Amino acid sequence: MFKEFKEFVVKGNVLDMAVGIIVGAAFGKVVTSFVNDVLMPPIGLLLGKVDFSNLFINLSGKSFESLAEAKKAGAATLNYGLFFNTAIDFLIVGFAIFLLVKQVNRLKREAPAAAPTTRECPFCLTDIPRKATRCPHCTSTVTPG
Repeated sequence: MFKEFKEFVVKGNVLDMAVGIIVGAAFGKVVTSFVNDVLMPPIGLLLGKVDFSNLFINLSGKSFESLAEAKKAGAATLNYGLFFNTAIDFLIVGFAIFLLVKQVNRLKREAPAAAPTTRECPFCLTDIPRKATRCPHCTSTVTPG
C-alpha cells in the first residue's frame, strides 16, 4: 500500500498540482497586497477619504472609533469593508485565472491533421503507401490514391 501511495505521489500530475497550489497561494498574496495597498486607497480617496478596511456595522450597541477597537472589545460587527476588499481580490484572481486558462487552451489547440500517407488495399485490407500501384502483401494492382 505504501508503494502504491509513493508511486501516486511521485507521478508528474501530483507534483504539477503541488507546484500550482504553491504558486497560486503566492499569487493570491500578491493580489491581496495589490488590492489592499495599491488599488483601494485611491478608490477610497476618490470616494471621500474612505478606508474600506475600516468600514463596519457595530451590532453591540456600543460606540467604537475603528474596527480594531471593536474587535479588541469583543463586539459583534459586520465587516462589510473587509468583505468588499475580499470580493475585489476574488474578482482579480478569477480574471487572472480566466486569462491563464484561455491562453493555455489557445496553445493546446492542435494544428489540422496532416493528410494520411497510407491507404488500405481494397483486396487484402492492409495499409499501403498512398502512391503505390501494387500491394506489397497480396501483389494486387491498385490505382494510386
